[in-house]
Amino acid sequence: MALRVPRAELPTELSENMIKELGAVAEPVEVGWHSPEVATSNLEFGSKVATWDAADASLKSFAHMAVATQVGCGWCLDVGYFQAQNANLDLAKASQVPRWRESEVFTPLERDVLEYAEAMTNTPPTVTDEQYAGLLDRLGPAAMVELTAYIAFVNMATRNNNANGVTSQGFSDACETPLATRSENSGVASTA
Repeated sequence: MALRVPRAELPTELSENMIKELGAVAEPVEVGWHSPEVATSNLEFGSKVATWDAADASLKSFAHMAVATQVGCGWCLDVGYFQAQNANLDLAKASQVPRWRESEVFTPLERDVLEYAEAMTNTPPTVTDEQYAGLLDRLGPAAMVELTAYIAFVNMATRNNNANGVTSQGFSDACETPLATRSENSGVASTA
C-alpha cells in the first residue's frame, strides 16, 4: 500500500523531536500535517494518553498491538513493538501478540485483555457484560476505564493510518527478538 496523501513538510522542531524519540519522522504525522490543527490535536491527545498510569503498561502495550494486528495497521504494530522495547517491557511476550491465541507465553489476565481489545475493535463491537466484569474485577474501575479509553484511542489511530495508506517504517527492525506474524487461524471474529 502506498500513502494516499503525500507527506507534508513539518516544522523543523517537530521533525527534530520525532527523530530524537523514534529515530525518524513519523509518517502518520507527516500525512496528518496537511491539517496542522488535526495533527496537533492528535499529537497532544496522544501525549496525554501516554501519561495515563492506572493500567499496567504491558497490558496497554499488548492491547495496542492486538488492535493494530486486527485492523492491519503495520505502522502501529511496528512502532508499538519498538516502543515496548524502549519501555523495557517483556519482548518475548510482546513479540507474540500477533499470534497470541497460539502462543503459550501470556497469563490468563493478559489473554483476557487481548481478547477485550479485539472485542472492542470488532465492527460492531462484541464486548460482553461478562468479559467487562471479569476485567473490572481484576483491574479495578480506574484501570478498566483507562484501558477502555486507551483501546478506543488506538482504534482511531490504527484506522486513520490504514485509511491514509501509512505502513510500517521498520522501527521494529531494531528489536533483538523478531516480531511474530499473525497466523491464518487466529480465531479473530470477522469484521463487517
